[in-house]
Amino acid sequence: MPDFLFNKKLYYNPVEFAMDRIGGTWKMPILWRLKDKVMRYGELKKDIPHITHKMLTSQLRELEKEGFITRKVYPVVPPKVEYTITKRGLSAIPIIDAIRNYGLTLMEEFGVG
Repeated sequence: MPDFLFNKKLYYNPVEFAMDRIGGTWKMPILWRLKDKVMRYGELKKDIPHITHKMLTSQLRELEKEGFITRKVYPVVPPKVEYTITKRGLSAIPIIDAIRNYGLTLMEEFGVG
């Protein structure tokens, strides 16, 4: 496949492109938690204890911008915000599941956990 540009960034293959969308430490865990239910910010933060507030906020914004999740704000005090996975986000779940299962297999093979 030839190189291609997207948002002024050069990509060399589709795997690199996909990993730029959902890769990293936190995006897949966020999508995984949203696959079965709508969650509020505080629920996500509590369920992913090692993520900082700044990182959770930035990752949620990126996932929303790229169409993997939606954010619904309710006009109440205190503010209520809910996050929902989209069709695009759901399409990533089988890939995340495969990577997760492969990780569990590797952990067993390396004697981790």
